[in-house]
Amino acid sequence: MGAIIIKTDSKNGNLKLLKELAKQLGAQVTVIDDEQYEDFALGQLMQTEQTGELVSREAVFKKLKNK
Repeated sequence: MGAIIIKTDSKNGNLKLLKELAKQLGAQVTVIDDEQYEDFALGQLMQTEQTGELVSREAVFKKLKNK
């Protein structure tokens, strides 16, 4: 199964049109709010940047303190 996320301004009617088109094509439609979208985007970024490297708590706080 695949998925696609299309971010649009719901005020201009595009969201309703896209939802109807997807339903007519037999797709399942789920609407998410901005907070859920940000959570998803952050998760994607974290997955992309994941190095597998482990660092100590002290090293993290030292780096944060220097900024």
